[in-house]
Amino acid sequence: MANGYKTFYKEFDKKNNLLDNNKLNKIIQSDSLSYLKTLPDNCIDLIFTSPPYNFNMNYDEHEDKMDWNDYFNTLNNIFTECIRVLKYGGRMIVNIQPFFSEYIPSHHIITNHLLSEGLIWKAEILWEKNHRNCAYTAWGSWKSPSGPYFKYTWEFLEVFCKGELKHSGDKENIDITGNEFKTWVDAKWSIAPERNMKDYGHPAMFPPELPYRALKLFSYQGDIILDPFNGAGTTTLVAQRTGRKYIGIDISEEYCKIAEDRLKNEILKDYSKELDEKLKILGKDKSLKERGETPIQKSN
Repeated sequence: MANGYKTFYKEFDKKNNLLDNNKLNKIIQSDSLSYLKTLPDNCIDLIFTSPPYNFNMNYDEHEDKMDWNDYFNTLNNIFTECIRVLKYGGRMIVNIQPFFSEYIPSHHIITNHLLSEGLIWKAEILWEKNHRNCAYTAWGSWKSPSGPYFKYTWEFLEVFCKGELKHSGDKENIDITGNEFKTWVDAKWSIAPERNMKDYGHPAMFPPELPYRALKLFSYQGDIILDPFNGAGTTTLVAQRTGRKYIGIDISEEYCKIAEDRLKNEILKDYSKELDEKLKILGKDKSLKERGETPIQKSN
C-alpha cells in the first residue's frame, strides 16, 4: 500500500508562517524548550539535531546521566515543540545512538514518540563510523550463548516528515550534485567520527560531513535550519556555509561562544569535490557533464 504511512500520521495545519528576520542566523543561549515556545507554528524547514545520549558525558551545562524516564520525558517535550515549529512538508532528522550496554533502544523510543505525534517516518540512515564503541574484552560471555555482548560501529539518523513526504522548493535553490545524490541515497553513510572534539571542549560531536549530507539531500539553499541541541555549532556552521539560514540553541554559554567563533573563522571542507575526485578515480563518476569534464580513460 503506497500510502501505508497514513495509518499513523495525523493532519497538520498546512499554512506555513514567516519567521522574523531578527530571529534568523542566530546562536541562542537558552533552554531549548523555553526558546522554542517563542517561535511561531510552521516556520522551520528542517531540524537536524543530536540530543545528549544520557551516556554520562562531561557536558558543560548538562547532567548527562538522568533517570531514563526523566530523560525521555524531557526529550519528548522538546521534540513536541520541534514538531510544532516545523513547517508543513518540513523534515526532522535525529542522530541518536542507543545505549547498547544498558539495552536502551533510544532510536526506537524516539521514533515511537515522533510517530505518535503524527510525523511520517521517511528513512533510517546508518552512520557507519568504522569505530568500535567498546573494548575488545567486553565479550559478555566468552564462547557461550548465555549472554554475548554485541559490538557496534554505527549510529542512526532517523528522518521524519511533517504532513507530507514532499518538501517543495525553488529548483534554482537545489545545490546537491548528481554524484552526491546517487551516493547518499544509499542509506549507509561511511563517515569518520569527529577527531577534534578536544579542540572544541565538547565530548560528543558529529563531523561536519554528517549534516552537510543531510542538509543538501533534504533541504534547499535559503531554507531555515534549526538545531535545538546545537552544542559547539556544527549544524549551524554547515547551514551557513551551504547557503541556508539557521537557528542554533544551546544552554551552555561556552558552547555558544565556540559556535559563534566557528561561524566567523572555520573553513568547511569541499566534500563535493572530494566525492567527485574519489568517484572519478573509481570510474564511477556520473556527473562529469555537469562540470564539462571528460571521463578518465582506463588503459588496457
